[in-house]
Amino acid sequence: MAVSIWVDADACPVAIKEILFKAGPRTKTMVTFVANHGIRVPPSPWLTRLQVEKGFDIADNEIVQRVSSGDLVVTSDIPLADEVISKQACVVTPRGEELTRENIRSRLNIRDFMDTMRASGVQTSGPPPLSQRERQAFANVLDRFLASAR
Repeated sequence: MAVSIWVDADACPVAIKEILFKAGPRTKTMVTFVANHGIRVPPSPWLTRLQVEKGFDIADNEIVQRVSSGDLVVTSDIPLADEVISKQACVVTPRGEELTRENIRSRLNIRDFMDTMRASGVQTSGPPPLSQRERQAFANVLDRFLASAR
């Protein structure tokens, strides 16, 4: 059975979407962009978009329902990553970090700690802009995944 790529497209950087727009057709891998708003996807039988209703975690829940073992999910959402890892899917962040059974618990702990800090009034900054090195790291992980899926 062929693997698919599922993209948490609401917060996925444009540069990463562009990498995926090329990789899907080149490798004949189905790439589905899931978002709660309309997104543009180039015409290709290998690229689809799935627009879900607006609402907290609606897109995430749709990905969890549809993902299969061995699929790849592109997301920065740590709870979503945890859920799809439990379904034996692979996860990569747009910054090229692979999330696995071995490192997801520590990432969840850090996320929860930061949520607690923000809730107590501590000002935190968002992530820095995506660097060229991170784009390359993402492309490298994607290439490894696609090569092993063949």
